[in-house]
Amino acid sequence: MRQNRFDRLLAGTILAATVATPAFAIAAPRFESALPEPPSINGRVIVHRRQPAPLPPDTRAQAQPREREAAPVPPPPARHEIAAPAAAEPEQKAESKPTSDPGIDIRGTLDKLLSANDTQIADKLKQLATSKQLGRHAERPAERRAVETFYAVRNFAPLWIHDGRLTAQAKDAITQLKNAADDGLDASDYPVPEFGTINGAAALADGDVRLTVSVLTYVRHLAVGRIAPTRVSAQVEYGDHTPDPDTVLKQLASTRDADATIESYNPPDKSFRALKAKLADLRRGNASADPEPARIPDGAVIRPGRKDARVPALREKLHVRGREGDLVYDKALYNAIRALQYRKGLKPSGLIDNHTIAAINGPKPGDIVARVRANMERWRWLPRELGPTYVMVNIPDYTLKVVHDGRQVWATKIVAGKPQTPTPLLAARMQHVIVNPSWYVPQSIIQNELLPMYASDPQIFDRMGLEVKQGPDGHINVVQPPGAANALGRIKFAFPNKFQVYLHDTPEKKLFAYDKRAFSHGCMRVEDPTKFGEVMLSLAMSGPTPDERQIARMFGQDEKTYNLQKQPMVYLTYQTVFVDDAGKMHVDEDLYGFDARIHSIMHSDERRVADVAPPPDPKRDAATDKANQDILRRVERREAENPFAFFDKIFR
Repeated sequence: MRQNRFDRLLAGTILAATVATPAFAIAAPRFESALPEPPSINGRVIVHRRQPAPLPPDTRAQAQPREREAAPVPPPPARHEIAAPAAAEPEQKAESKPTSDPGIDIRGTLDKLLSANDTQIADKLKQLATSKQLGRHAERPAERRAVETFYAVRNFAPLWIHDGRLTAQAKDAITQLKNAADDGLDASDYPVPEFGTINGAAALADGDVRLTVSVLTYVRHLAVGRIAPTRVSAQVEYGDHTPDPDTVLKQLASTRDADATIESYNPPDKSFRALKAKLADLRRGNASADPEPARIPDGAVIRPGRKDARVPALREKLHVRGREGDLVYDKALYNAIRALQYRKGLKPSGLIDNHTIAAINGPKPGDIVARVRANMERWRWLPRELGPTYVMVNIPDYTLKVVHDGRQVWATKIVAGKPQTPTPLLAARMQHVIVNPSWYVPQSIIQNELLPMYASDPQIFDRMGLEVKQGPDGHINVVQPPGAANALGRIKFAFPNKFQVYLHDTPEKKLFAYDKRAFSHGCMRVEDPTKFGEVMLSLAMSGPTPDERQIARMFGQDEKTYNLQKQPMVYLTYQTVFVDDAGKMHVDEDLYGFDARIHSIMHSDERRVADVAPPPDPKRDAATDKANQDILRRVERREAENPFAFFDKIFR
């Protein structure tokens, strides 16, 4: 259809020119300069056939009569009869910035003199912005209202067009949208009007609005992500930091650098910027960005004492010495394989199967780009300002770091939730550090662990040392008092949240020897909790605070709560790919499948509604809560005898 339209336009223009006036031969050069650019799709010029070389002026007029046999068409608008455009403006920022796609002709499309003046476009903009047609472009109510108000305030003057040309800000914005892949996004989600082929005030007004809405959408996706977090997991709570569309439009209208204004909505953290730079390396095919260029192939299980052609490569990967060319799976390699299996959470059998080889190889290089994009997406879920002091947990890396004034001041290992009971993703303020804490059993454990046991064994609460208490809100809570068997160990770091998770001590220190440490019901256990307590108290309290030795001496005494004065933020994050301070990229296991889920959303029909949160199910939540409370009210408080067996079971 686009080809036919272009052919008709070209033929009609030539015919109209031949019958317009006898003086056409003199005016021809001027008319030729105003012909529309060839049609394009997202800036790609479409060539239908090889064009003949231009005829000299004296022969061009002689060739015109051959075209008169075609059906006549109305003459072109007067706009096409004006003098040739003045010399091109100085090169703008949008023209000098390279695009992601070498087929995009930014200069040829964006420098064209448009076919209507600003007043004509404003009249059509008023009709469009005050009609129901606006809803075709801006589907979100907040953005639709913002667009309507914005244009009304400026008396419906176009945002991206001035004096018959696209503005420098328009060129910045269009170039940014066409380079969306640089930000880990997809340019097809942000359609750009083809101003080089648009004619007429109504079409240009429509194009101005469409570009405005595309930029608003792009800014929102830069700021909060392309995918609503709860489409990936129901257990995400980072708050809503969606930019106000009214504010965005005011910034775009007043800025001299639309490129910088749009870029400012990306996460400012250096970790995000490092990922974006690594994405650029990967997309350019930079081999240094590939964390595992040499991979060991899958195959039959390798048993100790057997020969296999993959043995030398396995020795090299695991830094095990051996005789050159020796293919025997010997004892030294066997010990290294078992140690790796132990660290990775695999059964330490010593058999080299495909699961073990996958753990040695890591992710395939071809998957890295998609995983970097998924991690950039999750960075956008986080608040823009992380705060002067914060704790950041990286679940797939099983690490915790404390950052103060932009500098990491301490780090340690953690144990995180199992895939069946994942640690949620959230942002919350740490309010308390509690020494010798009581354990308030989370509703998930009550529902999934305790109540099924109580149905067949009404004495289960007695033996586990659990107390059932009624809270001030009328709800029944299950509590384990402080003591040697307390599930939280000797110290707890509380940051109230709806998922009822926290950081805490654990007596199971041996778990920190594993590389893969997904063992909990969702809470996170800290390898060095007393040092963590010292660090947090020193940063969040005024005056002298106890050090780790003084904290340790409190163990076994009464429960003591420190109410933090500065209340640093805690961020539970899921970074399967990150870049360290030395510039090295680390790739961890997609423990909960969030990378795969993001990829699936973007390659299915769900993509159309990906940035809209799915509706919650309050009826299900209310029914679960009611069932828990009804059962717990039948449980009486008892003293404990031997609670160890239960906690050994559920915390392994």
